[in-house]
Amino acid sequence: MKQFLLALMMAFSIAVVAQPTTEKIDAYLTAAQKVGKFNGSVLIEYNGAILLAKGYGYRNTEEKLSCDDQTIYQIGSVTKQFTATIILKLAEQKKLSLSDKLSKYFPEFPNAEKINIENLLSHTSGIFNYTNDADFMMKEVEKPIDRQKLFEMVKNKPLDFEPGTKYNYSNTGYMMLGYIIEKVTGRKYEQAVKQNIFIPLQMTHSGFDYKNLQDANRAVGYNVIVNGKGERAMKVDSTVSFSAGAMYTTVGDLNKWNRSLQTENILTKQSLQNAFTRRLSNYGLGWAIDSIGGKQMISHGGGIHGFLSYNTFIPADKNSVTLFTNVATTDIDKVTRDLIAIVYNKPYELPAEKVEVKIDESILKQYVGTYELAPTFSIVVRVDNGQLKAQATGQPEFELFAKNEKEFFLKVVDAQVEFVKNDKGEVEKMILHQGGQHMPGIKKK
Repeated sequence: MKQFLLALMMAFSIAVVAQPTTEKIDAYLTAAQKVGKFNGSVLIEYNGAILLAKGYGYRNTEEKLSCDDQTIYQIGSVTKQFTATIILKLAEQKKLSLSDKLSKYFPEFPNAEKINIENLLSHTSGIFNYTNDADFMMKEVEKPIDRQKLFEMVKNKPLDFEPGTKYNYSNTGYMMLGYIIEKVTGRKYEQAVKQNIFIPLQMTHSGFDYKNLQDANRAVGYNVIVNGKGERAMKVDSTVSFSAGAMYTTVGDLNKWNRSLQTENILTKQSLQNAFTRRLSNYGLGWAIDSIGGKQMISHGGGIHGFLSYNTFIPADKNSVTLFTNVATTDIDKVTRDLIAIVYNKPYELPAEKVEVKIDESILKQYVGTYELAPTFSIVVRVDNGQLKAQATGQPEFELFAKNEKEFFLKVVDAQVEFVKNDKGEVEKMILHQGGQHMPGIKKK
């Protein structure tokens, strides 16, 4: 009886403390949705109890269907946690070793004798990342591919560096892990994940073939949503993203996954510690490793056409923040940071509508041109009926709104553009401010 009363009192205490935080979280997300900074679903757990599980905005703008905690999303690279887990499980079962060379499984793959499984898991293989092929990502992702096609795409690409010496994020490496899983288990990768993770954890709303998923709770992926209307994104075939990013799920299902990381239900404590040990660039084996308040924070983000995700877990506090959005232009990193700040009672600002000022068209015309931010990435700026517009390589055109004569902002994504003039008063470059980065682009014409 005493134990029951103590548990009841603790639960009441947590509820009393948590309630203002829940209200702050909801107020933040409501404000973010109102000004176009977030559209999707969120689940936040505090001290092992769910503070909030809710949706904001539309999962389908055409039919005006709202997002909620049952909405299903593609989660992109958060899939890598699951791929890494199956590999670690196979290592526990002595069916493979993390030191195995890739040549043991696919000797025909370029430089296979130099690369081991741990290199693939930790993004230290040096293998060319196939999603850096802009032409493929814009034109081919809706078509099925097989292992041979992937090999063909990368066979003539040299290693970025000697395996194990540097870090470079590679979706190709995680595709290879999926192929290894199939070779070792004799079953489809998707089936291996289902049998070893989805079924034991009762993740009944999770799977891989999102393109062909028939479910009323399925979210539509959008490039952008403006004034309640969405521009639909391409539907990526599951063979294209595969073990690097094909998984779909709900915030509730992923919370079951987060909770399992506190137990030995799926992996042993030793395997989890190995996965959560920092390697190069603060990456472990399928997880990014950071800290908050001196406590370990494990996380991973994901992005695939029309969808973004972020999953963060602080084991010591049993706290987690999980966000899914079906709008590709969302600054999900910032939203995640702000929500973590709310959970830990740190400073944050409510999202607010930015105020536009009117700029004379003669000034706007000075900014017309093409700005090169990288050899394969440019932003074209033009004026249309007194409105400045910008289009980045492979992206839709967006309107730029003036903060002042030199600084402009976007409403569909949390980004700003600053134009810089030389001593002669000529516009020579722009600076794109987004996600904490400041990327200059030289005006070419």
